Amino acid sequence: MTSLVDISHVNKRYGAIEAVRDISFTLEPGQTVALVGHNGAGKTTLIKLMLGLIRPTEGSIRVFGEDPAAGGSKTRRRLGYLPESVSFNTALTGREVLAFYARLKSESVDGIRALLDRVGLAKAAERRIGTYSKGMRQRLGLAQALIGRPRLLLLDEPTTGLDPGLRMEFYEIVGELRERGATVVLSSHVLTELEERTERVIIVNRGRLVADGTLDELRRIAELPATVRLSVAQGGMEKVRDLLGAPASARTFNGHRIEIDATPAEKIELLRRATGAGELIEDIDVIPPSLDELYAHFLRKEAP
Repeated sequence: MTSLVDISHVNKRYGAIEAVRDISFTLEPGQTVALVGHNGAGKTTLIKLMLGLIRPTEGSIRVFGEDPAAGGSKTRRRLGYLPESVSFNTALTGREVLAFYARLKSESVDGIRALLDRVGLAKAAERRIGTYSKGMRQRLGLAQALIGRPRLLLLDEPTTGLDPGLRMEFYEIVGELRERGATVVLSSHVLTELEERTERVIIVNRGRLVADGTLDELRRIAELPATVRLSVAQGGMEKVRDLLGAPASARTFNGHRIEIDATPAEKIELLRRATGAGELIEDIDVIPPSLDELYAHFLRKEAP
């Protein structure tokens, strides 16, 4: 399979500041990738490098097999980009803005109405941008990024200013793009949103890539404990604690629920004992480490 993006040993310096340091990874067709890190970690710099807006100081980048900074209009038409801070000419209407960007991409303006409808702006199509709220401008930015059905979509903090309903619609759009074979890169601080909606996570810190893989792969590498949650029948808590050996991490709630942190090696034995309790256990949940916890873990490993 040919990679859509190939980043090899890339460095980007601004004077004495190293924004990106020796980063390498590839992006394949049809992936949804979370690019996460603190402010200043290098996320936006990586996005600008993939867009060809800046050149690497060292290393190489290929997007659709070409240097994005030297790529022609054909390459750029296959890209979609939503910046963190959306800004449009406030004197134009929503329809006029999308028509302008469609022409820049040599795309027909016939699909503009459908795009505006998809992001919930059909009724505001003829209103001037100066009357739009922050959330409406963000939705217009997303519509702009979707012009031409891009094969690579780079979204920097894409759900800023969107209400919960529109956030759900946004991720539905991301799913549709992925099903059509597009690769979507989501850079966001809202890790709880990304956890169930991305297939791969790339974590950067101080310009370096510190982790890259699926959530399951990162969990195996981190070896963080999962939380085993047991719902206990009325009056059975003492017996259950004795059966489980009352580990130090056990926490009880209202005499009906017990939670225990268990490493991967401990989890199977704990579940075996719990299932042996019969009717004393009413329900069992195993909660794996969250993306927030994994993120904190990999950043701690990088701390000097």
